[in-house]
Amino acid sequence: MSEYDVVVIGGGPGGYVCAIRAAQLGLRVACVESRPTLGGTCLNEGCIPSKALLQSSHLYEEARLHFKDHGIGVEGLGLDIPAMMARKDEVVASNTKGIDFLFKKNKITRLVGRGRLGAPGTVVVSGADGDTTISATSIVLATGSVAAALPGVSVDEEHILSSTGALALQAVPRSLIVIGAGVIGLELGSVWRRLGAEVTVVEYLDYILPPLDGEVRQAMQKLLSAQGLTFHLGQAVSGAEVGPEGVSLTMTPAGGGDATTLTAEKVLVAVGRRPCTQDLGLEEAGVALTERGFIQVDENFQTSVEGVFAIGDVIGGMMLAHKAEEEGVALAEMLAGESGLVDHDTIPAVVYTAPEAASVGKTEEQLKAKGIAYRVGKFPFMANGRAKANGATDGFVKILADATTDRVLGCHIIGPAAGDLIQEVVMGMVFGTSAEDIARTCHAHPQLGESVKEAALAVHKRALHI
Repeated sequence: MSEYDVVVIGGGPGGYVCAIRAAQLGLRVACVESRPTLGGTCLNEGCIPSKALLQSSHLYEEARLHFKDHGIGVEGLGLDIPAMMARKDEVVASNTKGIDFLFKKNKITRLVGRGRLGAPGTVVVSGADGDTTISATSIVLATGSVAAALPGVSVDEEHILSSTGALALQAVPRSLIVIGAGVIGLELGSVWRRLGAEVTVVEYLDYILPPLDGEVRQAMQKLLSAQGLTFHLGQAVSGAEVGPEGVSLTMTPAGGGDATTLTAEKVLVAVGRRPCTQDLGLEEAGVALTERGFIQVDENFQTSVEGVFAIGDVIGGMMLAHKAEEEGVALAEMLAGESGLVDHDTIPAVVYTAPEAASVGKTEEQLKAKGIAYRVGKFPFMANGRAKANGATDGFVKILADATTDRVLGCHIIGPAAGDLIQEVVMGMVFGTSAEDIARTCHAHPQLGESVKEAALAVHKRALHI
């Protein structure tokens, strides 16, 4: 039986990063992954391919609608979806090959197959050649999550799609209904809307993007509606039927009322994700789950079974790749006898629509619910010189600071490069920055980041350019 210091089950962002860091610290490491490629859902079927298509569709729309504003004429503009998909696949392949290289560089044993807990201190790997048992001092469960199902709507990846199917279409559908107005639904809906589909979004809640600050949500819905997305909010989907004219979707007002029907060529189900806990041998091993089905862990990622740990989507919280990576690094360092820490209060979240939306820390709604006194500083991109030069002036930066200490409690951005701009505030919050600290920091001109400085100035009513 092969023996390791650490065996990681799952080769996604949390798992492969945990394996690499543990190996860097001198531990003998193996990683078990059922896919033929590493990177998990994020790299193979999620974050990376979706961003590749978002970029391609953005460039197509820029050429179609906005190049003329810059004095650039385009004739005979065409759309080659198979070529676009081939580029997306190459981006994915390049990244997966990169992780393979890192595993070899760090001498990590790669095992292809499904891993499950066996006898204490062992993992059983079911591969093409049967079962193999390996032993480990520490076992890390990093199996991630899969798309959640919706009762009455059966995904067939031809007419009714999951995010995986929506990333592999070989032609632009005439019409697309997206069930779910969360990050995945709006990003993929944006891709196909830009490429020519008529996109309708159906959401059970009466607002979109539930994790975000209310003001950002409202602004995003207004902007996406102006771009051509149609929203049906406060609607419960009860069924979908495939027919000669496409997919007929039945929906009923969440508060009660008569059912109505929508029809589209394709339907995308994007109603969230659920943890991958099946076939891991959890019950037999005695690993406890939460009421919502996530693996229960303590502050050190220890499960209810000694020597078995869990990280990433499978333990809940913010189901984001970078959150899983941070947990993987922290756990690897703890297993090597070092200190590991994840500040879950300063993990940023980004929506890669156009414009982007990004946030960190508390929203106004959360601060009000907790009775925390705060000040708000806002600055619109319309007043930023670089945004005007770029022709991307939608949105704003919003900073929330403690009314007494001036410590930054949250930041919410909707606008160009929001996902990049938020990182300045994330770094500041980790070190306990105040709004005044950001306001007194020199920002290069002309840059979008000046809007962050101006929002910090606006906390104390000192903004210079509005």
